[in-house]
Amino acid sequence: MKNIVILISGGGSNMQALVECVAQKHWAEQGIARVAAVVSNRADAGGLAYAASKGIETAVLSHRLFDGRVQFDAALMALIDGFKPDLVLLAGFMRILTPAFTQHYAGKILNIHPSILPSFTGLHTHEAALAAGVKVHGATVHGVTAQLDFGPIVVQSCVAVLPQDTAETLAKRVLATEHFIYPQALTWWVDGRMIWRDGGIEILNPAGELPASQTYFAPT
Repeated sequence: MKNIVILISGGGSNMQALVECVAQKHWAEQGIARVAAVVSNRADAGGLAYAASKGIETAVLSHRLFDGRVQFDAALMALIDGFKPDLVLLAGFMRILTPAFTQHYAGKILNIHPSILPSFTGLHTHEAALAAGVKVHGATVHGVTAQLDFGPIVVQSCVAVLPQDTAETLAKRVLATEHFIYPQALTWWVDGRMIWRDGGIEILNPAGELPASQTYFAPT
């Protein structure tokens, strides 16, 4: 049984999509994979209640209890490791991670970011996309490295930027694609088709299949 640990800081809608994916595919019942825990740095994160309602163990470790990122990340690693994780998924975890943390989980940690990386790293990506006048926006699932919003790309989504878009309307459409591509990335990993190799990530395909698309174009 592969153990998955999901980190959140808020409502955790991507976490919910991942949990629903695991349930719909009956991985836990088959002894394949399960969400072992949902961990947050905020006790008021709405996603904790959802996880608990699904019988998933939850834990809170407030970053405010520590003098700095190094101390917090060390404690967070110890907490996560208690669940014996095979994969760590960041799902709206609003903390900049230290190199020691990313190295500790090298090859088994993914994040989802609301832009088509490498464009628009950091916060306020939808506002930045509108200000730049881009015609296409989206989201990226990527392997996590010490560099913020960097790392090998697993899958990306694309949505058209409409003339009447605001940051809020654009964010809503991008989020809908996130709920599709993050479970897709998780499925590739559970199926053994996601391979970290030479600093990159490759998606293998079953014999006889066409190459898997690593870009999802949302309908307009």
